[in-house]
Amino acid sequence: MVKILILLIAAYGLPVISGCRFAPADSLEYKESKAIIIAKYVHRVPKQWAENVPGVKTKLDTSDNVLALTLDACGSKTDSYDAKLVNYLIKEKVQATLFINARWIDKFPDIFDKLAANPLFEIENHGLMHRPCSVNGKSIYGIEGTKNVGQVVDEIEKNALKIESLTGRKAKFYRSGTAYYDEVAAKIVNELGYEIAGFSVLGDAGASYSAGKVKESLLKSQPGDIIICHMNHPEKETAEGIIAAVPELKSKGFSFVKLQDYKLK
Repeated sequence: MVKILILLIAAYGLPVISGCRFAPADSLEYKESKAIIIAKYVHRVPKQWAENVPGVKTKLDTSDNVLALTLDACGSKTDSYDAKLVNYLIKEKVQATLFINARWIDKFPDIFDKLAANPLFEIENHGLMHRPCSVNGKSIYGIEGTKNVGQVVDEIEKNALKIESLTGRKAKFYRSGTAYYDEVAAKIVNELGYEIAGFSVLGDAGASYSAGKVKESLLKSQPGDIIICHMNHPEKETAEGIIAAVPELKSKGFSFVKLQDYKLK
């Protein structure tokens, strides 16, 4: 059946329905849907490789005095949980969007459940294996990207299905591991029905910034900015920087919102 679908689509250019809902990953329906995407994109050759390619949205589409704090949980062997940061956000009622990788969910299932149940937080998709989003295996920061169209689909959909099975909510946004994409892979993300959440404020550079640098970066925020930081390295200084910056941002009239509450641009 899958081979027949591929032949038909290749011959007649049948369209893929944007936002299609994938069946469980071990089902025939999943394999057939995946085959449709592969057939449509397998011969497309990307020309771009960057954090910002067509399809990546980096700001909230508003002039309101709001900021979107987004926190990545990447899921490597050395990843942990920045309880100090998250507890501060809860205490101060700071809303945030959490991009969580499947491996991090498996490592901290109880914490994930608590975060998902907290209305301050929005859970979004940070991929199955934290791969850069590529159709031909491009790498960045020493991390090899997805090697082909099929791996792009699995990287996105298998974690989306995991999140939905645990929360009852389908993810709306996707951010790849490293936040790098080629323009063909980005098109696939959109075709699958997700918006790509980039960023306009580099908050902690992969949790490598000092507390002072994190604070400095956040205090440069403008209305509608999307801030990227990390919640998986408590041994680093991201928490201290955010804790120092939030009161000053609030004093400037900023409030914090979730991505799902605004259109992106």
